[in-house]
Amino acid sequence: MDKSVLDEILRQVTKPVRYMGNEYNMVEKDPSKVLIRFAFAFPDVYEVGMSHLGMKILYHLMNEREDTYCERVFAPWTDMEQKMREKGLPLFALESKDPIAEFDFVGFTLQYEMCYTNVINMLDLARIPLRWWEREKNHPFIIAGGPCAYNVEPMADFFDLVVMGDGEEVINELLDVYRQWKMQGGTRQDFLVAAARIPGVYVPHFYDVEYDDDGTVRSVKPNREGIPSVIQKRVVRDLDRAYYPETMIVPYMDIVHDRVMLEVFRGCTRGCRFCQAGIIYRPVRERSVPRLMDLAEKLINNTGYEELSLSSLSTSDYSDLENLVKQLMERFAPQKVSFSLPSLRIDSFSRELIEEMIKVRKAGLTFAPEAGTQRLRDVINKGVTEEDLLNSVRQAFELGWDTVKLYLMIGLPTETQEDLEGIADLARKVKSCYLDVTGGQRAHRLRITVSVASFVPKPFTPFQWVAQDTIERLNQKLDFLKDKLRIKSVEFDWHDPRLSFLEAVFARGDRRLGKVLIKAWEMGCKFDGWAEHFKYHIWLKAFEDAGIDPGFYANRARDREEVLPWSHIDVGVTPSFLWREYQKALRGELTPDCRERCWGCGITRLEGGLCQ
Repeated sequence: MDKSVLDEILRQVTKPVRYMGNEYNMVEKDPSKVLIRFAFAFPDVYEVGMSHLGMKILYHLMNEREDTYCERVFAPWTDMEQKMREKGLPLFALESKDPIAEFDFVGFTLQYEMCYTNVINMLDLARIPLRWWEREKNHPFIIAGGPCAYNVEPMADFFDLVVMGDGEEVINELLDVYRQWKMQGGTRQDFLVAAARIPGVYVPHFYDVEYDDDGTVRSVKPNREGIPSVIQKRVVRDLDRAYYPETMIVPYMDIVHDRVMLEVFRGCTRGCRFCQAGIIYRPVRERSVPRLMDLAEKLINNTGYEELSLSSLSTSDYSDLENLVKQLMERFAPQKVSFSLPSLRIDSFSRELIEEMIKVRKAGLTFAPEAGTQRLRDVINKGVTEEDLLNSVRQAFELGWDTVKLYLMIGLPTETQEDLEGIADLARKVKSCYLDVTGGQRAHRLRITVSVASFVPKPFTPFQWVAQDTIERLNQKLDFLKDKLRIKSVEFDWHDPRLSFLEAVFARGDRRLGKVLIKAWEMGCKFDGWAEHFKYHIWLKAFEDAGIDPGFYANRARDREEVLPWSHIDVGVTPSFLWREYQKALRGELTPDCRERCWGCGITRLEGGLCQ
């Protein structure tokens, strides 16, 4: 690649540092002295991708191999893409600036369904054939991983193989098989056959999908011998012994989460029925306090960051959290290092814990009651009460906070008008709590943000069988809330229901949606998760041109017997458990935290963590 052309382009685009590389702690190797080149691709802009913990782990893990060089590539913003296409510059890796089409692998992490057109756009910009059957031996293998990979069917045409589960558990095995294949020679198909025999590796085109006359899936079956009929996810069983980087790249620009990220545990035991992450990341596996202290010491020393985020799905559920925070404070408070707990539960808000943490710096507070009434919170198995919320915000106000954010959903199963009214009632009660604590002295400083998202039924949740509300119905509910939340000191924001509708389509979709994605991309859809680039009318045209009704995927309820597009994927939690939880939801019955007792979700089959 002509780097003088790149230098010229970088003077003409916004945020050129996105494309420069050369950051502190970036790994540099001589590409001519490695056997395997791996491009870790994040299908969004640099500042979003550089905040992703999974990339940080796998980047440094692969680079510890002498035979492998892992580099990074992100989706260029629209101005950069335009210049690259004008100048004939292919998509390149940050480290070497080499075109990623020359690499052995391009691995995409799929964090969000609305990034799918970015994947296609990046492949095109890289000059890599879009579909697996168009690629030849000189082309890289295109891999997917991440939460959306558990139902990768809408993207099945575009990936050669997919990794299910914890990447650090699989990646070395995959690279070892590739090394042997590359040294011995053979066809692309030879490597894919060998890869498909690695537990947790899924090669979509080794499976045939048949459909019934009503459009539902009849079957998903292997089309060759030696390929498993069900692909079971891989699990890191012991986080203390698992790889975790002792250094991280420090960007030259602000990124979404610009701090050291310390993963305290993986998984969740709460069982919220709308939450896909709480199912697919089971079982819960914790790192010990000594291991976390050792990692914190090395990461802070090696990066210079002054903030450390204790990362997990529900950090306040860590079994030794107060001891951990106390030790972190004793060790790092003199260095003015602050700590954030980005996933505090309402019922786990410890005044003593927060008092410790704000000795250095006060972070923002977000509470997620999820629903406006106790009845609906019981339906979704949230396991918190209005009293929990008010106690938590009261303590926050007493500790000096003037700003809180409440996160809720609309369109949840069984939702009624009373549940919607409950959202406004909660906002009023939070405001009253503030006035009680302050005596009304600082009323002008109070800011309560009520943020509302539309419920999206996701695979591998108890609500995977539920029909999503129509866009029209969701808009009616938003209009109702806009009126009810005209309250002084309360701000209301919401997610676009049209985006949530498409998210549901692709979350629960099958392989027939691949042609919709291609058509939408050809008509200009990309960065669909960014409001300024979302083109809903073009998406509707793409569905129309493809002869597909998107409502078939989003707004249709499933029965228990229907074969789901992801039925051949095993995440450990059984469909029978999910169905039982769905029936309990309809009855408004709670399932307590499974740290208290085992509820038979099936994850013990995979062993490891707290479920051993």
